[in-house]
Amino acid sequence: MPGVQGRVTLVTGAGRGIGRATAELLTSRGARVMAVARSKNELKTLGLDYVAADLGTPDGCAFAVKQTRERLGPVSILVCNHGIGSAHERVIWEQPPEVWQETLRINLDGPYYLSQMVVKDMIEQGYGRCVFTSSTAGEKAEYAGSAYTSAKHGLLGLMRAISRDAGPHGVTSNAVLPGWVRTSMAEKSAGAEAEKRGITPDEVWKERAALYPPGRVATPEEVAHVIAFLASEESSGVSGEAITVALGGLV
Repeated sequence: MPGVQGRVTLVTGAGRGIGRATAELLTSRGARVMAVARSKNELKTLGLDYVAADLGTPDGCAFAVKQTRERLGPVSILVCNHGIGSAHERVIWEQPPEVWQETLRINLDGPYYLSQMVVKDMIEQGYGRCVFTSSTAGEKAEYAGSAYTSAKHGLLGLMRAISRDAGPHGVTSNAVLPGWVRTSMAEKSAGAEAEKRGITPDEVWKERAALYPPGRVATPEEVAHVIAFLASEESSGVSGEAITVALGGLV
């Protein structure tokens, strides 16, 4: 089946974790992937076309899109996966304004700028797939994570707005909501929590694993497979949906 074969694909946050697993999986299925992240060193090890850019700014987003168009062609698939976590956040009354601003800039403004730029290409082609990595925090608030929670909720609003605006032009827009996944970003969160509570990071991870029926957290590859389906031609009947990838857990 066609899947993603030959489709120009922009994957953000591709240097590690879910983004890296997604870039590798889509490439293996025949997509022409441009990997984007802030760290050139991480991207170099992928063996794919890449762009190092700050996706929390309009200029950074424009640079990534321009490079993709020039080197691969118009974008057919956008996988918006980049972001920062909440390990450094505090309860709302202690939250520094700059933490709120940085989190919204990277986790929500960036996806907005990228979408605005690439959906034009998709409409001209009469085909497109937008997939956003939100979080279970996109539906359930996280303790001491007002900025992260708000950004991930907002990302679902953006995703649904795109599905309405661009749906008449052959473009779908969906999101995945991972629960805990053992990525480097989540490791920072575990380390911060462990320090606050006087336990080890491994103990934090055991507690997190206990939240899910299989007694473990999801892998980046498991999330990537759901993203790959939503990025494919076979997902044409799905749009405006937020799909939880959390092993049947409630958080």
